[in-house]
Amino acid sequence: MKIKRFEFNMFPVNCYVLYDETNEAVVIDPGCYYEEEKEKFKEFISRKGLTIKHLLNTHLHFDHTFGNAFVQKEYGVAAEAHQADEFWIEEAPKQSRMFGLNLKEKPEPIGKYLHDGDIITFGNSKLEAIHVPGHSPGSLVYYSKADGCIFSGDVLIEGICSRLFILPAETIVYPGHGAPTSIGSEKSDNPFFR
Repeated sequence: MKIKRFEFNMFPVNCYVLYDETNEAVVIDPGCYYEEEKEKFKEFISRKGLTIKHLLNTHLHFDHTFGNAFVQKEYGVAAEAHQADEFWIEEAPKQSRMFGLNLKEKPEPIGKYLHDGDIITFGNSKLEAIHVPGHSPGSLVYYSKADGCIFSGDVLIEGICSRLFILPAETIVYPGHGAPTSIGSEKSDNPFFR
């Protein structure tokens, strides 16, 4: 599995495009807010010849979902997320205004609910959804056992570890903000866990 990381919007949020040799792909947390970010995203998808099969959200805080409507409109895939976070969709305009921002597009509803243990497939690859409530009630982590990595959204920022620290120490963690890390590093270095 190949991984492309974008940093989008003013917060900045990591958006991931995962794809394999079949050119089927998933998008995780498309936080693209500005037009140039959307163009950069489109250029990458086009240049690589990718077909987006899933739009996954780790959680539905507005900074992680700015680009949901754009991806749905451009590629015909609806957001997949945990139902417990659905209320954040209605809250997005208010949240944005608190930061002096106006949403450029109306937030789209969840197209498919994901649950703990669900398997998301694309090409020859698969991800397991792991429900880790805390940062938000519906926070999900996406785990690729075959590739030894997880896409954690913001759960490690909050110190949520009971379900994740059982993973192998060498598991690479691709967070919602900042640089990749590992389960082993988080266990030993994250101040939330001391």
